[in-house]
Amino acid sequence: MKSILSFIVAIAANVEAVELTSENFAEITNGKTVFLKFYAPWCGHCKAIAPAWEKLENKWSDDNAGVVASVDCTAGGSTLCEEFGVQGFPTLKYGDPANLEDYEGGRDFEDLDDFATENLKPICSVANIELCDDEKKAAIAKFEAMSLEDLQALVDNIEKKINDADEEFQDGLSKLQDKYEAMDSANEAKISEIKKVSNFNLLKSIRKMKAPEGMNLSDDDDDIDMDDDDMDEADMDDDDLPPDEDDMTGDEL
Repeated sequence: MKSILSFIVAIAANVEAVELTSENFAEITNGKTVFLKFYAPWCGHCKAIAPAWEKLENKWSDDNAGVVASVDCTAGGSTLCEEFGVQGFPTLKYGDPANLEDYEGGRDFEDLDDFATENLKPICSVANIELCDDEKKAAIAKFEAMSLEDLQALVDNIEKKINDADEEFQDGLSKLQDKYEAMDSANEAKISEIKKVSNFNLLKSIRKMKAPEGMNLSDDDDDIDMDDDDMDEADMDDDDLPPDEDDMTGDEL
């Protein structure tokens, strides 16, 4: 009896997870919250995450509220990958099948499982209206009463606002970056000028020579950045100079 049970468990553990394609996507995900891996078979990172993902798929295979599945972007899932804007592999997305969000968490089994447990729950959606509050139900009723043309126009309008907001942010960020770089350059030039006119590096060198051995100075004098005016190459010992190529051994070349 025990051997039969072990055999059944072994078979169940090795059942191949269902691959989502454009043909079965709607049927399998209908009314459920999903956690999906979009991948390509040749992808190295996809192979690395595969054991943890397969374990997660097996754990969630019989769940009534959530679906954990994979989409092969090189085969029957290519249309889905294009539809959901997949640009790299693997890409993990979750949520309402009609409006997926990017997953940005860890990729070991514990992180994936914790996230799935927290998020793969019944949520308000067109397929689960009973889970919606009055505000969401009113919005659904309003959208359902609109024509396809009006819905498309509304989507386009909102997406334009989103893109405009993102462009405004990127423009502001670029200006801040330019301002930062200008301020950084000005600061470096100011510091360099202060050091130069005060012979600061020479000052610190002499202070170090006069300080008793072991005295803790206020700054790190071992890292003195000598200007060209402070150092005469003629004062350098031969050991301080780089070796001639003719003097270098095979290991040094």
